[in-house]
Amino acid sequence: MPVDARKGTGSTGMTATTISEAIPDADASLGRRAAILITLTFTTMLYTMTVMIVNVALPKMQGTFAATTDQIALVVTFNIVATAVVTPISGWLASRFSRRTLMLCCASGFTVSSVLCGVAGSLEQLVFYRVLQGAFGAPLVPLAQATILDTFPGKQRGTATAVFSMGVVFGPIIGPTVGGFLAEELGWRWVFFLLVPFGLLAISCILVVIQDRRKASIMRLDWFGFLLLAVAIGAFQLMLDRGQRLDWFDSQEIAAEAILAALCFYLFFAHITTTTQEPFLNLQIFTDRNYAVGVVIIFLFGMVLWTPMVLLPPMMNGIQGYPEATIGLFIALRGLGTLASSVLMAFINRMFDPRVLLTVGFALQGVAGVFMAGFDVNLSPFALIWTSLLAGFGVGLVWVPLTLITFATLDKAHLNEATAFYHLLRNIGSSISISLSIALVIQSSSVNYADLVPFISIFGDANSSIGSRGDWPTDGVQPLMALSREIGRQSTMIGYINAFWFYTATAVAVLPFIWMVRKPSE
Repeated sequence: MPVDARKGTGSTGMTATTISEAIPDADASLGRRAAILITLTFTTMLYTMTVMIVNVALPKMQGTFAATTDQIALVVTFNIVATAVVTPISGWLASRFSRRTLMLCCASGFTVSSVLCGVAGSLEQLVFYRVLQGAFGAPLVPLAQATILDTFPGKQRGTATAVFSMGVVFGPIIGPTVGGFLAEELGWRWVFFLLVPFGLLAISCILVVIQDRRKASIMRLDWFGFLLLAVAIGAFQLMLDRGQRLDWFDSQEIAAEAILAALCFYLFFAHITTTTQEPFLNLQIFTDRNYAVGVVIIFLFGMVLWTPMVLLPPMMNGIQGYPEATIGLFIALRGLGTLASSVLMAFINRMFDPRVLLTVGFALQGVAGVFMAGFDVNLSPFALIWTSLLAGFGVGLVWVPLTLITFATLDKAHLNEATAFYHLLRNIGSSISISLSIALVIQSSSVNYADLVPFISIFGDANSSIGSRGDWPTDGVQPLMALSREIGRQSTMIGYINAFWFYTATAVAVLPFIWMVRKPSE
């Protein structure tokens, strides 16, 4: 029955009555719920595998298209931008066309765009198809989470979320490992072709299992607010991704993107708070205390989620000299730790206060960060193994209780848009942290190189390292070049240490927020 949108939720004209009635799977059998959970977990993992799978194939793509480093990076940059722009509108699309229809459209579009990426004949084509891949894939994770929260009753949500989390956090671990092997043995195009059979399987499962065809009776979208937010997010993501390569604000492009992002964010918040009665972002959801604090925590969680995976591979290869195949195995260990804790959470999530589990999860990541900050150029494999396992184990302990706490008291009428904004903030947190961490490594390396050079005097200064020890030959160009490389290696290691301290500080900064939320009632 149509209802005045101004009396509803605001952002899309959806009322609590319209969106919560006739939930198709709320009373489903245990077997059907299990089928829904498996389908959504698999679909989510399919998409999250692409988060980092392309990174391992970038050098080969660069060779194929004779592209510069800056040009080939657009393959990743525009995929991230497309994902960030489409994520906020996922809630409206799901309510307008139904979750089932949107899932089918997204899974089909994602599969087709993966094929197109694999057959791309130019860099321009590949970048365009990656934009499509990111845009079609973006709604899958928030859609899946909203469906799971709708399908499972409160007592089963913890176990269901634990299983679902395997797809969210395990996909990006599997992707680079398998993708690196395929790119080496069969070529970079198979990184994309790998996704096709899994995509077809996901489409088939959605057709058979997902039956949520609910639509809101009145669907209005604040297009002006959405466009402002889309431009702001797009400009901000471009600034973060290209900032380090273009020397940040010394570049006119970066300065323009920063100004555009700031202006559009300002106009967006002014618009949704003062100039419209039906804002794109429904501010009512932030009156729920648990959700308001939860989105802050998920933002900070996004900042610690992928940082070690971004920092460890170049550090291990460039400083310790580990081969790429070995690096993939070490990265997979982090996924093994996450898998172990996710399985554990399926059994213990209702035995402990979720706030306690969250505290332990972030504390473990902080402890791992402290020991990572103690790495040196002579890093042992054992140190890499146990710190990666510990950090991964902490990630698995966070996802389930964080989801339960954030959505415990939120009206189901708001789940579509609430989960979309939730995952948007996670993605933005990851982008900010990755950009800051890489910038910190590069800037610290330059500064530390300049600081270390005075201690290495080729003139035999008694105060220098060489002067006091006399153990490095300086009678030719090659020894001096080797000396310069060693100073650079030590300087870069200090840069990574600083980045790991930043990772540690972020994990610790979450802890006070955890105890601001209310414990979910049974």
